[in-house]
Amino acid sequence: MVRPGKPTPDWRFRDLMPEEYLKPDLNPYMKLHREMGRPVLTASETSANRGKWQGEFERNAPLHVEIGTGNGFFLAGMAKRHPEYNWLGLEIRFKRVVQTARKVIKAGAVDNTIVSRYNAHQLSDVFATNEIDALYINHPDPWAKQKQASHRLLSATFFETIGALMKPGSILRLKTDHLVNIHGTITNIVGHPFEVIGKSDNIEKHGAPWPDDIVTNYQRKFYKKGLPVYALVLRRV
Repeated sequence: MVRPGKPTPDWRFRDLMPEEYLKPDLNPYMKLHREMGRPVLTASETSANRGKWQGEFERNAPLHVEIGTGNGFFLAGMAKRHPEYNWLGLEIRFKRVVQTARKVIKAGAVDNTIVSRYNAHQLSDVFATNEIDALYINHPDPWAKQKQASHRLLSATFFETIGALMKPGSILRLKTDHLVNIHGTITNIVGHPFEVIGKSDNIEKHGAPWPDDIVTNYQRKFYKKGLPVYALVLRRV
């Protein structure tokens, strides 16, 4: 799940060192994510790879990106299922970076997967034009109240940004438990180079509008409650 916060126009994501925090030992994952090594990259290492991800993976393969890896169930599963792709997961929370990396290691997908700590609102610092071949977003925060709308990831600004970073013909897959994310996406892609090519109002009942869905732990929680999970597929035109 993505909890990116609200940036200011001149704001850039800083990769603070542990000693720059008031209580550096309060979150043990802060230091642990730096000590892990591959598949983990710190924020500064991540931005240094802008336009050079093929070199970081040491092979030429389509770059598939997940924004907000959560506990890593989806990224590790997809990377294991599709070793022909380079997989990059972006997550801002230290603990989730570590959790995701551990799942990637357990899945045996280290060779084709990187987990990076970065803020989802600053993708232009991470990717060059037409560098992304596929994008996945699972259960982004809805910020359901109207006064919270500026915090939402799936804004018109977001689609303007990724419209430049995704290759023509590439696919964006969205899964969400809140209709505000579906309606907001359909509204906010207007004027940007995206078209809706698939939609599901209830994945459990009707299936996902793509052939190889992975049911995440978060998704199962909604199934158990009898609540729908929605899906939308966009094509970068």
